[in-house]
Amino acid sequence: MKRIDALKRALPAFGSRRDFLIRLAEAGGYAAAFSSMHALGLMTATPAEGEELKLQPGAGNGVKVAILGGGIAGLVSAYELGKAGYNCTVLEARSRPGGRNWTVRGGTKVEFTDGMVQTGEWGPDNYLNAGPARLPSIHKTILGYCNELGVPLEVEVNTSRSSLLVNDKAFGGKPIEQRQAINDTRGHVAELLAKCVNQKALDQQLAADDHEKMLAFLRIYGDLNRDYAYTGSSRAGVSQLSGAGSVREELRPPLEIHALLDADFWRGMLFEETLDMQATMFQPVGGMDRIPYAFAKKLASVVQYDCPVKEIRKTERGVRIVYAQAGATKTLEADYCICAMPITILKNIPNDFSPRVQQAIKDTEYMDAYKVGWESKRFWETAFNIYGGISWVMNGPVGLVWYPSGKIFSESGILVSGYATEGGSDFGKLPSVSAKIAASRAAVEKLHSGYGKQLTKPIYVYWAKVPYNLGSWVGGRPAAAPGGRSDDRQFTGQRNEFAGQRNGYYEGPYQEFTKPDDRFFFAGDHCSRVGAWQEGAALAAHRAIMMMSERVKTARLTQSVAKA
Repeated sequence: MKRIDALKRALPAFGSRRDFLIRLAEAGGYAAAFSSMHALGLMTATPAEGEELKLQPGAGNGVKVAILGGGIAGLVSAYELGKAGYNCTVLEARSRPGGRNWTVRGGTKVEFTDGMVQTGEWGPDNYLNAGPARLPSIHKTILGYCNELGVPLEVEVNTSRSSLLVNDKAFGGKPIEQRQAINDTRGHVAELLAKCVNQKALDQQLAADDHEKMLAFLRIYGDLNRDYAYTGSSRAGVSQLSGAGSVREELRPPLEIHALLDADFWRGMLFEETLDMQATMFQPVGGMDRIPYAFAKKLASVVQYDCPVKEIRKTERGVRIVYAQAGATKTLEADYCICAMPITILKNIPNDFSPRVQQAIKDTEYMDAYKVGWESKRFWETAFNIYGGISWVMNGPVGLVWYPSGKIFSESGILVSGYATEGGSDFGKLPSVSAKIAASRAAVEKLHSGYGKQLTKPIYVYWAKVPYNLGSWVGGRPAAAPGGRSDDRQFTGQRNEFAGQRNGYYEGPYQEFTKPDDRFFFAGDHCSRVGAWQEGAALAAHRAIMMMSERVKTARLTQSVAKA
């Protein structure tokens, strides 16, 4: 504050701010003029939070930018900077774009760092989104890019009332339809509340004229009868549908409330209530990787594949990136760099980052998510009336089965049986990949007795062993929940900040990655509070771009002042 006041007092002696900055540049050089312009409010150090991305055409002419990583953050950065005239080069270690946005198809090789190799043998139209698999309607940035790039979207059925819930310790281990568990629970809760209102147990909470309004609401909410009792509802499903002639609808007897409490179905029942899991959800037609490939088509030769980064260095006037390509060591010199690589990979790359950033890299851990996909005839549709959504398994090492939303009514599809993190979980403790595959099949069999044998050609993706990722998203290892299951709140929509809040990431490393390090800027979902989503990666790229563009404008103005 004293420095700012001193600068302001000095201004009148020079006649104008321009004269003052000329003298300052002559005496102290670029750095002095740069920092003083920020102190005087002539340039913003960082963009305003939530500010819309706005770059003037030609604003980046003559500026070269190295972008490390061809995932969503790197592709968005190159795409937007390119529109503003920046000369960008994206270095991607893999032979494909997308990073964790990876769609496995027939012919795809799934290779792990321990040497294990799997090859997809599925039909030509079947696929597994090994990474992100859904686009919430509230993620307007990534949906906007789909529209801009011409990526066709379809509805992703994230939840279905026909999907199942099963607990070995409840209902004799029989799977229960979600519609029954949800609506019987609502009915029982509504009846209990109605009794409380009628017994005046809530008089301190309700005004006298609210009693009748509350009872009217509860009757509709729980489908109660005239006596405010819950005796069953067609909302919960029926044992027989209405038909022609004398065929009448027959209600199911309601599930008892104590049995529902014992079943502990709440995680699955409330899954769709979380903000970023609510309908309507979307997915690209044909696989999630349609998004990065659309970016790559626009960027063309800007993206250089099979170019793993070996060193990240600062130079007197910019950055130098050492990388490998076709067996040769090459160097890329640039004015600025946007680093959009996973932190797990940065840990092992020699660099000239500041000590604060190096410590942030050291302190950051990633989760170890997995998925198992199977090709199968679509028995879940034909025999169980399930079209998309997720069934939940309360016991055992595999906690969910996710049904495909694409190609509904076709002959076959890819069923996901198992999606969680392995660290601290019963699934992670299984002794071999074959044991994990067997557990995945067993979860389907538990939900759909007799149909597990129809599963074929499994593919197991374990992100902790995927080269150039070595993890799924920021978080660290979760403690095992009761029963040895990993904490899977990140799969019920609470994953945006949950993992980072648990281990102090947002109060520590995150603060360093969201600030520039000289001419380096960082991007990726780990640089946003929308972690583990493509939306977070895109928004972080926007923020990095805006910070860099402010730096470029400041540098140009300072140079102009110095030359005046």
